[in-house]
Amino acid sequence: MMGMKSKITQVRVRYKETDKMGVVYYSNYFVWFEIGRTEYFRRLGMPYSQFEKNDLFLPVIEAFCEFKVPARYDDLINIHTRVASFQGIRITFNYEVVRDVDGEVLALGHTQHAFVNSKGRPAVLKKQNPFLWRRLVETLEYVAD
Repeated sequence: MMGMKSKITQVRVRYKETDKMGVVYYSNYFVWFEIGRTEYFRRLGMPYSQFEKNDLFLPVIEAFCEFKVPARYDDLINIHTRVASFQGIRITFNYEVVRDVDGEVLALGHTQHAFVNSKGRPAVLKKQNPFLWRRLVETLEYVAD
């Protein structure tokens, strides 16, 4: 499988993210995926704020989350983010949400994104943003399954 090294981002579960049972409401996992993805690009030297300045957008075209164990209020969690696949106009991220204190996997998921310009037309990343394309290609590695 082709992929990249995982980047880890930590967040603490806030009270407002939980329901009456103290369990994290499901939609927050997708927010955490976005946090992981945003930090991933920042570490590549290309924060999301630079995307728009370069007429480049990454709409989500697919999102999936498998919930294993509930996260709860005040848990410190680690969002492991890695690129699962990368083509010139598409990128897929895999996520693993892990409780910090015991390493328990709370959720697994992925999102797929298309690279588009401000008109919503597909953008070939190599042409639209050679810097980001090069950074992604440089960090690709083959990962044994």
